[in-house]
Amino acid sequence: MNLPATLVRPVADRVDRVVGGPARRHVILVLALVLALDSADKATVGTSATQLEAALHIGKAQIGLLLAVSSGVGALATIPAGMFVDRVCRTRMLSWAVAGWGVAMLLSGFSTNYVFLLLTRVALGAVVAVAGPAIASLIGDYFPERERGRIYGFVLAGELVGAGFGFVVAGQFATMSWRAPFFVLVAPTLLVWWLLVRLPEPERGGASRMQSGLTDLQEAAEGGAGEGEDAPGEPAEMDDDDEQDLAQRVVRQGDVEPREEAVLEGTVSDMSMWQAFRHVVTVRTNVVLIVASALGYFFFSGLRGFAIQFAKKHYDLSQSGASALTLVIGIGALLGVLVGGRLADRLLRNGHISARVQVPGVTVLCAAVIFVPALLTTSVWVAIPLLVLASLFLGATNPPLDAARLDVMLPCLWGRAEAVRTVLRNAGDAVAPLLFGILASSVFGGSTGLEYTFLVMLVTLFAGALITLLIGRRTYPQDVAAAAESANQCD
Repeated sequence: MNLPATLVRPVADRVDRVVGGPARRHVILVLALVLALDSADKATVGTSATQLEAALHIGKAQIGLLLAVSSGVGALATIPAGMFVDRVCRTRMLSWAVAGWGVAMLLSGFSTNYVFLLLTRVALGAVVAVAGPAIASLIGDYFPERERGRIYGFVLAGELVGAGFGFVVAGQFATMSWRAPFFVLVAPTLLVWWLLVRLPEPERGGASRMQSGLTDLQEAAEGGAGEGEDAPGEPAEMDDDDEQDLAQRVVRQGDVEPREEAVLEGTVSDMSMWQAFRHVVTVRTNVVLIVASALGYFFFSGLRGFAIQFAKKHYDLSQSGASALTLVIGIGALLGVLVGGRLADRLLRNGHISARVQVPGVTVLCAAVIFVPALLTTSVWVAIPLLVLASLFLGATNPPLDAARLDVMLPCLWGRAEAVRTVLRNAGDAVAPLLFGILASSVFGGSTGLEYTFLVMLVTLFAGALITLLIGRRTYPQDVAAAAESANQCD
């Protein structure tokens, strides 16, 4: 008996039932792995911080700069990347970006000093700019609109799996040498590149969206509709139009009038690059969700960069113990990612118009409140359940937020809209580790520097929750209606 096949096949069948078939599973896996690479890289730098400080004679601010520079360069490169995403083959762009990623990882491991390592981070930032816009656009064209939150949850799980890999697996190699984790990341990069070059490009505008049950991936790219089976937990009575336009259908049933400023005049093909980006920021809900998402990632980026150091000192843990703690917390965040999008989609189907905005607003507020006692206690056994619960709520935030951004934007502008978000997110990713490091070492200092830094920076989560609930919840229905009104402008 082939024991590995006997064990793997039931798992694969179960996954296929959850995501809607082998073709869908393949696409979700590839897109999730792309996000996992970026997250694993950033976690690896944080995990190796102690070894890097000792080997290169640097401090927390310099560690923060290593984490910041790739995101900062990525922010600058994202705008042109978003423009190309809306015009060229997205899967090919991603494959080239991942190949460049692997080269940057290899060079990072061979760095001879801090400046050399910093320059490799600059190169890395230039290639990661493609990921955000390309993945958002591909999700919109591969999957039905009514499942966006749920599918985004599966894909965003890659970020957490990648962070877990960086913290735990690469972290163990960091005990041998700070170079080892970078070399460890080269092999999975080659695997992701190999999968990407075989991923077919979907037709733009939703012609090749995959319904549940599709087994042939190439058929999906050519416009195959699948067998029409319903995804788990989804209603069977929807017709094809409703499946692809759930948010617009709910808004129409609520007699919501579009916001005139967000209705696009003229076709997108007649617009210049800057006119297109100007329209993207005219959609008020899009701006609110971009800011809310960036604030959440800002906190997560700073937390990820110094989590191992904080856990070792604050909870008196070893390197292995701190890595294990981050893994347990990551499991909570992973559960949140998988639940958040599904919950928002279900509420939307039940007629709650702003569910994809309300759910993340409430969950990020809950996360901020629970983080306070988790950071104040010095008992790891008290902290574990609090941190897991806070991470679960924080993880539940992004899938519905990402789905809502696609709802309020025209398909032919998805790449550029995601580029605007990625610029702000990468800017936050760039500033956060540097600012966290400066506050911890120069402002608060001492053994409690990171504790006070994390507590102060919780204000970003509270701010994200407030603008989402107070502004985004009100503007979302009108902007969805405006996107429906402008639908023919993509022709």
